[in-house]
Amino acid sequence: MRQNAVLRSEKGGLRSPSAARRKPMAVVASAKEREDHFAVRNGVRCAGIHLIVDLYGAKGLDDIDLVETTLRRCVDAARATLLHIHVHHFQPNGISGVAVLAESHISIHTWPDANYAALDVFMCGKATPDACIPVLREAFQAARVEVNEILRGQET
Repeated sequence: MRQNAVLRSEKGGLRSPSAARRKPMAVVASAKEREDHFAVRNGVRCAGIHLIVDLYGAKGLDDIDLVETTLRRCVDAARATLLHIHVHHFQPNGISGVAVLAESHISIHTWPDANYAALDVFMCGKATPDACIPVLREAFQAARVEVNEILRGQET
């Protein structure tokens, strides 16, 4: 089992976290281009759909390979675009990880001793964050899954 943090790029290979871009890039988009990245939920236009997910009675929460694979499966299920993935195994146990997406992110924090995991699934555009829930339920064999939804940046 890997013990150290790893930063991976979908474009291939491992990179040192220190190799990340340090200079901000200025991106100027027209109003129409920005509109394409908003999401619509039940007729409400918003900057993104943020699911707060709690897994209770979950298993495999100290398996870094399972966590990384599950994050990747969530990205695929949601039809999102993976930019980078970073997972870290704590000692004596527990894992934190984040999948950075073009559409935002999925993050996970696990407490194996309590059989509990907390996740954020935040996506904009045409990605479908709800598709992550069955993937998470199955991968971690959660006895109970609670999901709270926040529509971020709602327009009035």
